[in-house]
Amino acid sequence: MKKSDGFKDQRTIIIPEYVLSNLENDTFKGSLYITDIGYFPTAQDHFRSRKDGCPQYILMYCIKGTGWVEINHQRTQIIENQYFVIPPNTPHQYGADEHNPWSLYWVHFSGKNAAYYTAALDKARSISTSEVDRIKDRLEIFDEIIANLEMGFSENTIGYCNILFGYFLATFKYLEQFRHIRTSKAGDMIGQSIIYMKNNMKHKISLDELAENARLSPSYYSSEFKRKTGKTPIDYLTHLRIQEACQLLDHTSLRIKEISNKVGFDDPFYFSRVYKNVMGLSPKEYRKNPKG
Repeated sequence: MKKSDGFKDQRTIIIPEYVLSNLENDTFKGSLYITDIGYFPTAQDHFRSRKDGCPQYILMYCIKGTGWVEINHQRTQIIENQYFVIPPNTPHQYGADEHNPWSLYWVHFSGKNAAYYTAALDKARSISTSEVDRIKDRLEIFDEIIANLEMGFSENTIGYCNILFGYFLATFKYLEQFRHIRTSKAGDMIGQSIIYMKNNMKHKISLDELAENARLSPSYYSSEFKRKTGKTPIDYLTHLRIQEACQLLDHTSLRIKEISNKVGFDDPFYFSRVYKNVMGLSPKEYRKNPKG
């Protein structure tokens, strides 16, 4: 027996059409929005076939068991801690494994920015389990969306849930950044190196010193640092110093020379040039600008 829904302890929310019609043409609200959302635990006999596809994107996130998705006559197995996004208007079918049915979080969604959020998520991808995986945190975001929608479809509720859903999608698209808060605490080399920079920015710091602190060769350290942050270690250190200088300019009455010394610049004139190159204005001009 094949079932599209009706599983014990399932949670399903279908957003009414009158709510969706107010979102589609709104510049901000129409950027990304949920149309249907749910959770099917141990979905024995789960099966769905759409010959003409679905107007929305469909995110399928398997947290237990096994299932499959078939598109263009190609079947992909989905296992625990894997997710898959089905593009809109794409004929497909999917279902639970007969012997080990999946527990599935799923969302139908649309919006002007939906394609951006789903770029590069067009095949089954795994989320490895570890002490920094934050899988529980991701599921709590999903549960918060469901819990709010179960209270009704007020404008504020819909707005909050759709913004939260953008965050939920970002936890897949930007997995390293989502895990960053944990990886730093768990001894991640790059995270620890950034902490070292922040703690020692008033001193001269060379690339060799940073690499030695990370217990890596300078070349490998540099390539890994840029791969994870998009910047070289020295460029990143410079931006951290300017960021700290902004805080001192905003919240202290220290002179420019004193601030430059505190963030690792011996020459206040060179500091001012670097500051203007990063911020687009001099430290004096920045301090004069009203904040907040």
